[in-house]
Amino acid sequence: MKVIPIHHKVHIASQLECAELEERERRPLAKSKTPSRILWVILSVILFFVIVSISVVVIFSFTHRTTKPVLQIVRLTFQNHQGSQMNQSAFVDKSKNTVTYHVTSPSNHTTVVLFDSKNGYVCYKPADQNACYLRKMDDWDLENVQISFNLSEHRINQLLLQNNETKYYREFLGILPGRQANAGSLGEAIQTLCEQTSIYWVRKGDGPGKKRLIYLCIDICFPSNVCLSVCFYYLPD
Repeated sequence: MKVIPIHHKVHIASQLECAELEERERRPLAKSKTPSRILWVILSVILFFVIVSISVVVIFSFTHRTTKPVLQIVRLTFQNHQGSQMNQSAFVDKSKNTVTYHVTSPSNHTTVVLFDSKNGYVCYKPADQNACYLRKMDDWDLENVQISFNLSEHRINQLLLQNNETKYYREFLGILPGRQANAGSLGEAIQTLCEQTSIYWVRKGDGPGKKRLIYLCIDICFPSNVCLSVCFYYLPD
């Protein structure tokens, strides 16, 4: 049996103690790495949500600006078929697909004609009358609405129609007695224009004939250099 000197035992013991101390020092370091990783994960998640939130706000703001209704006004000056000077303003709202004409007579009375291409209606509100007259749009109406949209895109806000180039027409609309329209089914634009007002259906016709009188006429001109004298008369019951 080999005998180990005492100083060797002491040296070995010292080495064991040093090894234990190093092990104890390393353990806290290993444990300290775990909270650091958790903290980095938390910070990464917070940063991700901050970036997403900022992106959503920016996109929403941009969309809100681009979809904001743009109302363009086109003013027309013309003479009606009787030679009287007329002033007319067309309010073009592309967000609602509407063109609203305000026609002011020499006596300073304003008639409103609304072209609602979204719902497919033309609505007339004569000056000083508690009534609106409604009909469905046709292809010619849609064409004139598109011309107004094109003018608004080019920021043209003033037109002077030349009498020697303007074409004048007369259109007859027969009022259907007892045929009131349901305002709730006609869209927001007509509801706003004819609020608390009776709305009557009308249809195009050849005129009142000899037995009936013309009720009223509205003169309106379009950027296509066409002017209409829209005349209303009552149809038989």
